[in-house]
Amino acid sequence: MLFLAVFSNLVYSTVGADLQGALNDVWDFTESYLLSVWQGRFYVYTTAAVLIGVWFIVNTLFKKTKTVNPVNPWPYKSAKKQEHSPVTEKVIHVSGVKVFYGSQTGTAKGFAKELAEDVSTQGIQCEVIDVKDYDPDDRLAEEEELMESSSDAESSADEEKSHGSVIDMEDLGNVMNRMKKAKRMEGDEEESLRVKLSKQNGVRKSETKEERREMITPALRDALTKQGYKLIGSHSGVKLCRWTKSMLRGRGGCYKHTFYGIESHRCMETTPSLACANKCVFCWRHHTNPVGTEWRWKMDPAEKIIQEAMENHRNMIRQFRGVPGVRPERFEEGLTVKHCALSLVGEPIMYPEINTFLRLLHQQNISSFLVTNAQFPEEIRNLVPVTQLYVSVDASTKDSLKKIDRPLFKDFWQRFLDSLRALGEKQQRTVYRLTLVKAWNVDELKAYSDLIALGQPDFIEVKGVTYCGESSASSLTMANVPWHEEVIYFVQQLANLLPNYEIACEHEHSNCLLLAHHKFKVDGEWWTWIDYERFQELIQEYDESGGTASFSAMDYMAKTPSWAVFGARERGFDPLDTRFQRKNKTKDISGC
Repeated sequence: MLFLAVFSNLVYSTVGADLQGALNDVWDFTESYLLSVWQGRFYVYTTAAVLIGVWFIVNTLFKKTKTVNPVNPWPYKSAKKQEHSPVTEKVIHVSGVKVFYGSQTGTAKGFAKELAEDVSTQGIQCEVIDVKDYDPDDRLAEEEELMESSSDAESSADEEKSHGSVIDMEDLGNVMNRMKKAKRMEGDEEESLRVKLSKQNGVRKSETKEERREMITPALRDALTKQGYKLIGSHSGVKLCRWTKSMLRGRGGCYKHTFYGIESHRCMETTPSLACANKCVFCWRHHTNPVGTEWRWKMDPAEKIIQEAMENHRNMIRQFRGVPGVRPERFEEGLTVKHCALSLVGEPIMYPEINTFLRLLHQQNISSFLVTNAQFPEEIRNLVPVTQLYVSVDASTKDSLKKIDRPLFKDFWQRFLDSLRALGEKQQRTVYRLTLVKAWNVDELKAYSDLIALGQPDFIEVKGVTYCGESSASSLTMANVPWHEEVIYFVQQLANLLPNYEIACEHEHSNCLLLAHHKFKVDGEWWTWIDYERFQELIQEYDESGGTASFSAMDYMAKTPSWAVFGARERGFDPLDTRFQRKNKTKDISGC
C-alpha cells in the first residue's frame, strides 16, 4: 500500500509538471504575438483603410458603368424586355424626380440624399425636399392636372419636351399606368376631332362615340349619400337645407328670407355640378366633392336634372308629414318649389348647359339664386339673367385668396378680378358674398373697398365663417369664427369706406349682415326684397323678345319689412315664427 501511494504521487507530479509547462508555452507565444501586433498596429490600420478605400472606389465605378445615356433619362421598360426587339420596345421617359422626406434624427434625410444620388447617376434631375418646407397649396394646380388629366399631357416619343409631375415614392410603380392614361387622352383628343368632323358632315351626335367618365365615382357616391345628398345622374345633387326644415316647423327662415323675402320652406338647394375649381378652407362639404378646372365628364341634360331634383326635393319634404311641430299649411306650400338656391356645393356655372337649366327654372316660375366662386369670367358674361347672381369674395388680396380659397387655376387672381368686372356688367341683381375668417381676412378693409368699386354690386353680404368640425383638409378651428358683434364692427368700418352703401339688414341667427346700395333706399325706406311675380313677368318678356326687352334690378324690388332692417329689436328674426334654442351643441351646419 505504501508503495502504491508513493508511485501515485510520483506520476501526478510528473504529469502536472508537463501540463503546466505546456500552458506556459502557449501563454508565452500568445503574449509575444499580441505584443508584436500592438507594436505594428499602424501598419494594420493602414492596410484596413486601403482595403476600404479600394472597395469604395470599385463600388462607385461599378455604379457609373450602369449609367444610361443622359439624353433619354430613366427609361421604364417592360419586365419582359428581352422578349421584344428594340423597335417594338416601349420606353417611357421621366423628366425628373422629387424625393420628399421627414426626419427628426437625420436617418430619413440621409437615405433621401443617397436615393437622390442613385437617381442622379441615371442621368435624371433629382431634387430632395424636406416636407416641413413644402407647401402643398403651391402644388394644387399641378396635382389637379395630374388627377384630372386636364393639362395637355405630352408623353409620346415624338415630343422631346415632357412635363414634370409630383410622384410619391410609394407610387413610382404606377408611372406606367399614368402614362397609359395620358395615351388614352390622346385617343380622346382624336375622338373629339372625329366628333367635330362628324358634325360638319351632318352625322348625328348619337352616332359618335363618347368615352368621357362619370363625375361621381362609386366611392364618392357612397360618401355623399351618407352626408344626406340625393344624387342625380352622374354629376348633380340636391339636399334639404336646415333652414327649409326650420321654417316648416315655424322656427324661422334663413338670411335670404330676412334680406330678400324668399320662403325658406319652398326653397330647393341643388347644383348641376358637384365639381369645383377651389378647395376652400371653410368648405362645409369637407372637400368630398370632385375638383376640376374645366368640364371633362359625361353630361346629363338639364331637363333630367331639374325633374329629378324636384322629385327628390318633394320626397324629402314628404318625410315631414305628420312630424310634431310642422305647420300643415307650410308643409303643403313646401311641396311646390318657388326658389332654387344654386349654392349646394361645387361650381354650378361650370355645367355647360347652365343657361338651359336657368331657363327651365324660370319657365316653372322658380326664382334663381346662383353662386359662383369668381373663377369663370367668360361664363359669367355669357350667363342669361338670373333673379340674383352672387360671387364669393373670400379675400381681397392675392395672397389671402390663395390661402383661403386654394384655387386650382394658376392665373386665379386675374380670373378673380375679371369675374368681378363681368359681374359689374350685369343689369339684374348682383351680390358680393364675403365670408369673414378671423385672423385670416378681417384686416383687409381698404382692399375690400377697392374690389367693391371694381364690380359695383347691388348688395354685399358679410357673414362670419361657419365652423364645420375637424377636417384633415382644413386647419380651421373655432378660434377663426368671429362673434356677431365682431362682424357688425367689420361691416361698420367697411361701410365708412363705401359712400354709396349702407347697412340695410341683419340676420343675427346666421351671423350675417347686408350692405345695400343707396339706390335701394327709397324715401328713407329700404327696398331690398324681391317682387318674385314681377321678375317672372320680366324674364318671360325677355325670353319672348330674344333678349331685346332688357330689365334691371330696380324693376323687381320690393319693400323690406321693418323687422328685417338693421337696428330692429328682432335682429332679423321673423316675428311670425318662434325662436328655437338648441339644447345640445350638435347641429346641422348645412345651408345656403
